[in-house]
Amino acid sequence: MTGHDDIPETALDWHRAGRGAVLTTVIETWGSAPRPAGSQLVVAGDGAMMGSVSGGCVEGAVIAEAAAARADGRSRLMTFGVSDDEAFAVGLACGGTIRVLVEPIGGALPEALLADLVAARAARRPIALLVHPESGAHRLAGPEQARVATRLRADRSGLGEDGWFIGIHNPPLRMIVVGAVHIAQPLLAMARIAGFEPTLIDPRSAFGSAARFPGETILEDWPDEALARLEPDARTAVVTLTHDPKLDDPAILATFATPAFYLGCLGSPRTHARRLDRLREAGVSEDQIARIHAPVGLDIGARSPAEIAVSILAQITERLRRG
Repeated sequence: MTGHDDIPETALDWHRAGRGAVLTTVIETWGSAPRPAGSQLVVAGDGAMMGSVSGGCVEGAVIAEAAAARADGRSRLMTFGVSDDEAFAVGLACGGTIRVLVEPIGGALPEALLADLVAARAARRPIALLVHPESGAHRLAGPEQARVATRLRADRSGLGEDGWFIGIHNPPLRMIVVGAVHIAQPLLAMARIAGFEPTLIDPRSAFGSAARFPGETILEDWPDEALARLEPDARTAVVTLTHDPKLDDPAILATFATPAFYLGCLGSPRTHARRLDRLREAGVSEDQIARIHAPVGLDIGARSPAEIAVSILAQITERLRRG
């Protein structure tokens, strides 16, 4: 995870190191805001900080208030409302309002609760940290609660009508790519930029070499065996690129047995038609076949490997955000 994603872990580490960590969270926005609800910034007593809640003088005011919260152990709820003329100075594109909750760790925000949140994140469990800004009450909740499940699916933190803020903490997004072909090279790089943890699968060592894919996680197992080890979850996209039924078909069949939110397969309409014939002969249901996006990617007229990678990532994003 990048620094902007591991804020709870950083806050807990800094607190346990005696650095006086304060966790600040955007709980509500109106109008224009550069950071959505759920965005967090952790501030240490020695001036170190990680994350962001806005920018401009909003960030400066939040950091100053964090020092006061660290001194008395109490939370603060800060509201910033600005006009269009003042917006740029406080980090907004145009007029809007931001509400930021400031909570010192070990004071308003119990260390044990933060530790439980960090443990859930480490176990890749989807979870939400609920806080009532007025009363200061906190609790953790999972997808067993309908309103939390809805926000987890949408990946959207927010303030409910009952006054509880639901801060979403989903497992990191993953992308599993089968086939170390040219398209995979830009796709893996783009996936990482977009926030995915990519893994490349190809039993052909000459294709999936470190020289062609420097720094990437490469598995040389057969795709079905690799997918069994990786256990794709509802935050995982699977893309097959080999054009070889011996590799693609086992990967597709293995993905059907998982809750992966996306399955895309490279190939022309004719190639895909032959693929579907093979899958139906193998007993695959029409509901399962309907999960396949093929030919893979949005139809944007892509030609080069990089353009095709853009179309694939765009389709994955569309599926993730719009369902």
